[in-house]
Amino acid sequence: MNFACRFPRRPSVAAALAAVAVIFVNLSGHSAWSQTSRTIKVVVPFAAGGVGDTLARLLAEQIGRAHGPAMVIEDRPGAGAVIGTEAVARAIPDGNTILLTSAASATNPQLRKVNYDALTSFEPICYLTRIQSVIAVNSASPYRTLADLINAARTNPGGLTLAGTQGSIAQIAFEMLKRAANVNMTFVPYPSDPPAVNALLGEHVTSVLYTYAAVAAQAKAGKLRVLAIASQERIKALPDVPTIAESGYKDVDADTWFGLFAPARTPKERALQLANWFSTAVQSPEIRPRLDVLGHDPIGMCGGDFGAFIRKKYEEYGRTIRELNIKVE
Repeated sequence: MNFACRFPRRPSVAAALAAVAVIFVNLSGHSAWSQTSRTIKVVVPFAAGGVGDTLARLLAEQIGRAHGPAMVIEDRPGAGAVIGTEAVARAIPDGNTILLTSAASATNPQLRKVNYDALTSFEPICYLTRIQSVIAVNSASPYRTLADLINAARTNPGGLTLAGTQGSIAQIAFEMLKRAANVNMTFVPYPSDPPAVNALLGEHVTSVLYTYAAVAAQAKAGKLRVLAIASQERIKALPDVPTIAESGYKDVDADTWFGLFAPARTPKERALQLANWFSTAVQSPEIRPRLDVLGHDPIGMCGGDFGAFIRKKYEEYGRTIRELNIKVE
């Protein structure tokens, strides 16, 4: 296709080339940002090898194959996901730095001092996946059911421990279980799931409350035992393991979710492009089986609907945190 341009004055060569480039971009329907030469940094505020890191790498790989952009995963764990989250809140809002995180982004501001606002510091892009959590113990543990663990906690107040990420849904669910069962167990905070699972394997903690994906490999290898599903439904991969609700504590639910965010004031067209890439990737036939193995339920809710979901969850988490007087150190 030929592009003819007439100018009222003699333009410089650079100006003429720039004008033609603008016309070409507009006619082709693509912005310069969407070209494959652009590198996008995906910040994951958790440790490498964890559930969030694995999800980010799966989706980045799929998006790279399907659409071409280079996506670099940057794991920035620390302070219960606060360090990485704050870094993205401060980033230039050009769509080149984005955040893939969990529900901790909405719980942390209600538990500790942070330098971001869960509702105004970010542009919600997509609710990517929901994932169910479990309570697990070392396979050498004498506890074979949740009732066994609860009864032991009653006879040894404060002596049993449960590991989880501080400020996470796991900590909130743990406090809910303590209240519902009227027991005293000690919460041991870890920055993410890999070190917590390693601590359980080494019998340094009594139990963990993390996503099924975090313990699945070790459970399948017979090194860990899942006592209960911390969700309202059983997990397909563990049809014989009851939920906490079925064990008598119906209000305890540790389902978590993973979402994608950009800094506030990111241009709308760039947010839409990211939403399209990630929502397509999470539902793609190449990725769905791999997500199933990891225990992820693909969602792909984007834009305003995801924003409304965040506001609803923020209010729910805040109400529970205040009712149970949950604190972090």
